[in-house]
Amino acid sequence: MKNIGFSIVFLLLTACGATRTVQSRETPPVGPDGLKADTNGVVEASKEISFTDANLIEGHMNYLASDDLKGRDTGSEGIEMAARYIENRFKDHGVEPYFKTFRDTLSNLRKPAYNIVGMVMGSDPHLKDEFILVGAHYDHIGIIKPQNGDYIANGANDNASGTSTVLELARYFGTKRANKRSLIFALFSAEEKGLLGSRHLANKLKELDLNLYTMLNFEMTGVPLKGKDYELFITGYYMSNLAEVCNRYAGEKLIGYLPTAKEYDLFKRSDNYPFHRVFGVPSHTYCGFDFTNFPHYHRPSDENSEMDFDHMARLVNKMIPVLEGIANAPNQEIKRK
Repeated sequence: MKNIGFSIVFLLLTACGATRTVQSRETPPVGPDGLKADTNGVVEASKEISFTDANLIEGHMNYLASDDLKGRDTGSEGIEMAARYIENRFKDHGVEPYFKTFRDTLSNLRKPAYNIVGMVMGSDPHLKDEFILVGAHYDHIGIIKPQNGDYIANGANDNASGTSTVLELARYFGTKRANKRSLIFALFSAEEKGLLGSRHLANKLKELDLNLYTMLNFEMTGVPLKGKDYELFITGYYMSNLAEVCNRYAGEKLIGYLPTAKEYDLFKRSDNYPFHRVFGVPSHTYCGFDFTNFPHYHRPSDENSEMDFDHMARLVNKMIPVLEGIANAPNQEIKRK
């Protein structure tokens, strides 16, 4: 998250089977938070998806947040290693480059820096011209002042966690081809330097006249929230009906409102914001950091040992039917308020 205050070879990314249990009812009424209730007022049970697991998530994280990458500072050798890793995962799972290659060179930074941008084309002859952009930043702050003898800010939660989430969502849609609308999967560089990667890409896609429907960003999803009745919050909660749409497809209160997010103006502090500003479409960040549940922000202690891989896998599995529903709905359901 933008400042607010290799040895391991990856062999685990083999496609897992997807199973789904969806309760069927005749047009149940929509209750609070977009959840459907049956005629007795009982909220629809959660949809059960089993695609990824903790081991697969940990495989991504063990590489991206390893000491070998030295904190993935933009322009460093470590972030170059992360970029190659992301490119290879896209190639492995049928995600095509959006541009001529996966690399989108930043025009607003002196050091060579790259967003990694892939695409899964939609299957519907009409809806495929509408794009959903799913993103996360893969950079962090690199080498910093030592704390307890450790000087590498590994950035496990910030934001190898969001990057791993996007990689698994890309793997699902790249292998399953379950989307009528087209999906862009973008991993941004230079977020920590002022959202430079997402600013560059938003302007570039606008110049190319991309028909962008919505931008969905993932930030700091590595540990669960505490004392909340939802799994993630979104920034800019009241700026669209995204939470309602997500909860309806999830079949549970997956997304909630965090007052602190508004207090700290988090809507403008992550990579959703340039797309909101440039395109004027619903653009939000899904986040699991509420300032109370993770004391390692921008510290060398933001390491994989602090992550909850089971939690991360559950989030991906719960987001799959959400993204699938948004991508396949006959009309654009997400509306700005």
